[in-house]
Amino acid sequence: MTPTTLAYIHSDAKVAQNVEIEPFAMIHSDVEIGEGTWIGSHAVINSGARIGKNCRIYPGAVISATPQDLKYNNEYTLTVIGDNTTIREYATISRGTEEHWKTVVGSDCLIMAYAHIAHDCRIGNNCIVGNNVQMAGHVHVGDWAIVSALSAVHQFVKIGIHSFVSGASLVRKDVPPFTKAAREPISYAGINSVGLRRRGYSNDKIVEIQNIYRYIFMRGFNNAEALQKIELELPPSNERDEIINFVRNSERGIMKSPFQTNGASETEA
Repeated sequence: MTPTTLAYIHSDAKVAQNVEIEPFAMIHSDVEIGEGTWIGSHAVINSGARIGKNCRIYPGAVISATPQDLKYNNEYTLTVIGDNTTIREYATISRGTEEHWKTVVGSDCLIMAYAHIAHDCRIGNNCIVGNNVQMAGHVHVGDWAIVSALSAVHQFVKIGIHSFVSGASLVRKDVPPFTKAAREPISYAGINSVGLRRRGYSNDKIVEIQNIYRYIFMRGFNNAEALQKIELELPPSNERDEIINFVRNSERGIMKSPFQTNGASETEA
């Protein structure tokens, strides 16, 4: 560990030997920080933080703050950050509540400046959360998903793997895997084909995913009808099953077809 004498590090904190802590950072009790991590000036790492190896926490970031939830009653909860994750300036990540006991950000993620990730969120691996994204509590984001700058995500929303949410979106509904979400109200804007190609998906596999979503968004079926036809008419695959399970288990309902949202409004609970 190579902290400056101007940083505050609680005697109970468990900090690996080669962690670098800049002046005026604050590391509170019951904190664990893995090897190779860098903590910038004025970052605050609160109790309950578990930060992995080779992370970069930029100045002003606040990790594991008390949840902004009136139901929170000072129960013991955690914030878990995976390895190789970067958290940029003034991002805030709240710790969990008794609902799930922890907030989790996976490995190899980029959380950009001024983003807020609320209590009990689950962010997968290799995700990008853009500048000023605001996530309410209990949001789940799958691996490799991107939520672009200035978007606001409603509590309990689920965002599927390899999906892309466009900038300044109001995400009130679940975003299924492999898709792009845009417009207001949030709706289907095609397959995230650029992201999928970057991650090694073949053209044939991308076409397969497009065909699945034609049943859901383009042919006028309700979700139950679409899933039934997909299971009957399209061959099984990991991607097909991922999509079926996501849509079938959606509690808030998935985003709509673009043909269903023109001039429409959504009522929120």
